[in-house]
Amino acid sequence: MKVDRYTYRVTWSPEDNEHVGLCAEFPSLSWLAPTPEKALAGIRKTVATVVADLESNREEVPPPLSERTYSGQFKVRIPPQVHRALALQAAEEGVSLNRLASAKLAATH
Repeated sequence: MKVDRYTYRVTWSPEDNEHVGLCAEFPSLSWLAPTPEKALAGIRKTVATVVADLESNREEVPPPLSERTYSGQFKVRIPPQVHRALALQAAEEGVSLNRLASAKLAATH
């Protein structure tokens, strides 16, 4: 498994007063370091070690998010009053409820 295809992120941790490296596919792992570069290098090395360990034990290795396929569909449960308000807004804007919800989700991205 190529660990460079995983989704990495580095952020500042005020609690630790250091940068923290994270990997979306392995949410239980993190790496603290004084610089963003060292945090990224640390989490990448940690993920590589974990993946090698999983592979050597013939355990399942999570696929990278970048290699997963998505249908573009998912269900969301919302309160009936929110559903009504969104349906009303969609009607007033002359768009489908699906288009309105998609636009609202895209705006938060």
